[in-house]
Amino acid sequence: MEGKAEKERVCVTGAGGYIASWVVKFLLSKGYIVHGTVRDPSDEKNSHLKKLEKALENLQLFKTDLLDYEGLCAAFAGCSGVFHVASPVPIGPISNPEVELIEPAVVGTRNVLSACEKAKVKKVVVVSSAGAVAINPNRPKDRPMDEECWSDLEYCKATQNYYCLAKTIAESEALEHTKKSELNIVTVCPSFTFGPMLQSTMNGSSLLLLSFMKGSFSY
Repeated sequence: MEGKAEKERVCVTGAGGYIASWVVKFLLSKGYIVHGTVRDPSDEKNSHLKKLEKALENLQLFKTDLLDYEGLCAAFAGCSGVFHVASPVPIGPISNPEVELIEPAVVGTRNVLSACEKAKVKKVVVVSSAGAVAINPNRPKDRPMDEECWSDLEYCKATQNYYCLAKTIAESEALEHTKKSELNIVTVCPSFTFGPMLQSTMNGSSLLLLSFMKGSFSY
């Protein structure tokens, strides 16, 4: 009697976040075995993942972060695809942007792509941001934004918009990586993400929307 064919495995980095949680839920619903990377699988903020339908039999959480290359390699082992969603999103003031934002986003993306190559992953989806596209005061206002549009790095630095700076560098490096690698890499650039939450903590976009509703938003 022949055994059942092995289910396809995929990994989602930063599995406990807003977008990543919905990606995990969708993948589980389609019958995939899902590996998810989180800083601490026992943390209450990740408990919603274990309650998803089919999570008990098809979801495995790996304790690692973007700067832990070996941990990423372990999480990607046996996977045919990786959704690289993890990236720090600032909610309050940033005291050390290089350590808090830029290094995890940029070095983290390098580690993810390198670990994907080692694991012989077939396809990588890098979740970037509209912030990597739209922050450029010199772009003609009547020009549609497309794949040729990038946020201005110097302007991001001058305005201390370190999140957009980090996402711009990370995405551009990911696309540059495709020129010297056999990895099939695509990027997506979501803007504000609103809607029902699977996790117990507020995501950055929802907090921004809430501040507008409460009249507490300030530039």
